[in-house]
Amino acid sequence: MRPEDSDQPAATPVLTAKQAKRANATVTGMLIALGLTIAIFLPVFFLNPASKSEVYERNIDVPGTASQAAATAGYEPLTVELPEPWRANYARWNTGGTGAVPSWEVGYLTPKGQHIALTQTDKANPTWIAQTTDNAPITSDRQAGGESWELRDRGEDRKHLVLEQDGFTVILSGGADLDEFDTLGTAVVEELAQGEPAEK
Repeated sequence: MRPEDSDQPAATPVLTAKQAKRANATVTGMLIALGLTIAIFLPVFFLNPASKSEVYERNIDVPGTASQAAATAGYEPLTVELPEPWRANYARWNTGGTGAVPSWEVGYLTPKGQHIALTQTDKANPTWIAQTTDNAPITSDRQAGGESWELRDRGEDRKHLVLEQDGFTVILSGGADLDEFDTLGTAVVEELAQGEPAEK
């Protein structure tokens, strides 16, 4: 008689005590590893901000930060007035580090969702200007606020406008459209016109 013709059910494999112990140990090990992974992940998850876009789009008190930096700078840093919905997402005094050129820095979010960084100093030199503008070549002059700015552009996303006026050098850098650069540049010129020349 062939096995398939038998009415008897197929035999169920039986694990020995050692095999059962080994199988249980594998499952236990997997559960422990999963628990450790979750324990490592949770603190990292909860320590990170819930939304990075909210951090990026925060609106900084530029005048308040500038007033704190003024004593160190030796001049009143630029705190330009811009229409809604322009936002500042950082403002800080940069001591210069190894470059030895201290500067005032403010980052602006434009209405089109782009970013332009404003950098102001009264101690600029050609090397520092080249470094701050990513060594981009001067491609043309651009009028903003009635003043002629150097446009430095590699033909990529990031471009720079450079103005030297009243003892200051102001550099605008970012990936925004040039019309938004013009808006910020005009506000810079207007504020420089109201201020005092930089003391050397």
